[in-house]
Amino acid sequence: MVVILSYYHIRRVSLLLKKTKRLLGLKDSRLKAFTLIECLIALLVISGSLLVYQALTKSLMVSERYLAANDQDNWLLFSQQLRAELSGTTLQGVSNNRLYVEKDKKTLSFGQVKSHDFRKAAGNGRGYQPMLFSLSSSQITAVGQQVIIKLKWQSGLERTFIYAFQEKG
Repeated sequence: MVVILSYYHIRRVSLLLKKTKRLLGLKDSRLKAFTLIECLIALLVISGSLLVYQALTKSLMVSERYLAANDQDNWLLFSQQLRAELSGTTLQGVSNNRLYVEKDKKTLSFGQVKSHDFRKAAGNGRGYQPMLFSLSSSQITAVGQQVIIKLKWQSGLERTFIYAFQEKG
């Protein structure tokens, strides 16, 4: 059965729907739809946000890799640690590129051994604590009560540590 509705019938159904809405208490609401321009702007904002997030993540990864491979932070930690170790000690001397100090009536030695690390050890060489890694060379000299430690890393970084011991007496 084919139903052909005339303009009159369509108009009548439309009026009937409006009356039904009023009786049920439904308001005639018209929702604004997104236009094509608004959709494109929303997509651009989302895309831009993702690109910024990706760039920040990449920047964070690069700086993290730099800090992991950089010897500068190891140097800062080493200099603080060595300064703490040498406080309250008396200088006994420097020989064979090793620094000998006395702390609490025990002799301690500091220096680079055959391997590529700088170590703290007992005066007789037993027991050791690595303090720095990846060194290519080190040079320890004493001038009076002042000790100068020159360090060079395999990466090419060079640093000098200077410590002045208190005079005896």
